[in-house]
Amino acid sequence: MSEQSKTEASTIEADGSFSFMMGEFQAKFPGDRFYVSNHMWAAEKGRGVWLFGLTAYAVRLLQDIYFLDWVIDPPANLKSRQHLGSIESKKAESDLFAPCSGELITFNEALLDDPSLINANPYEEGWMFSMNISEDSQLLQPGEYASHLVKAWDVAQKTIKGQANH
Repeated sequence: MSEQSKTEASTIEADGSFSFMMGEFQAKFPGDRFYVSNHMWAAEKGRGVWLFGLTAYAVRLLQDIYFLDWVIDPPANLKSRQHLGSIESKKAESDLFAPCSGELITFNEALLDDPSLINANPYEEGWMFSMNISEDSQLLQPGEYASHLVKAWDVAQKTIKGQANH
């Protein structure tokens, strides 16, 4: 069976959680939060404060995160897609960008000491930063993000195989 045929559309459960097959790997996503097309999750923690972190999809593509660096100091006003820092892993070094506009409140300081928390528990201890977001933020419902993953996985597969420009 080819890698492409192993990739299935996501499965949404009654509680809103869903899973997505990335080849042989099943990535799971909680239904109690929102998502962003840059593969971050967002969870409101009260009074307009939102936590953001990397989704299981991003963590799986990066694999074994071992370094995290921020280039902005909170508090700071952010524009959507503003450069925040970088992350390094076994597979890649990637820039990190603001998922939406708003005010950066804090970074998860525990990650600077141990970025592997992102690998171990991306939806809890692995949260990356908190911010107040602007009202026009483009957060996706779980089902919308699940649909986005189908398209993103196709692009990721081509990139992994070196076929992105063919």
